[in-house]
Amino acid sequence: MNWQEVCTHPSLQNLPFKIELNEWGQVVMSPTKIYHSIFQGRIARLLPAVGEVITECAIKTTKGTKVADVAWASSERAAIIQEETAASIAPEICVEILSTSNTKTEIVEKRALYFAVGAQEVWTCNKNGAMKFYDPHGELKQSQLAPDFPRNIKL
Repeated sequence: MNWQEVCTHPSLQNLPFKIELNEWGQVVMSPTKIYHSIFQGRIARLLPAVGEVITECAIKTTKGTKVADVAWASSERAAIIQEETAASIAPEICVEILSTSNTKTEIVEKRALYFAVGAQEVWTCNKNGAMKFYDPHGELKQSQLAPDFPRNIKL
């Protein structure tokens, strides 16, 4: 299955799950919880106003289509990807809101996949709202692209 088929398949519409594809074209679903959606909204509101904030941003990677919970793209990059079903180049910032079903290995792999297709930073937000910021070389003390972004998001 490819991402276009996932997006148009009648059985996969309006599910209460986050859907991604793995490298074999298999659908991977994860249930979402309310705290996850609240963090998603708060992070989206705190991102820079210049550029585009994208929630549930589908990104084509070498291991299938992954979906960043929140992303931020410069106006230039947004112009490239806005008509695509899955972004051919990752937005500059990709954010993953962690859930209990996420493993450390999975998140490390997602970071590498996002960086491989052009992300400049990947952020994580844990269940307590603690933010971590990464560039391709490792963890940062703060975001270089959004240096005023808080290190903790409150519910």
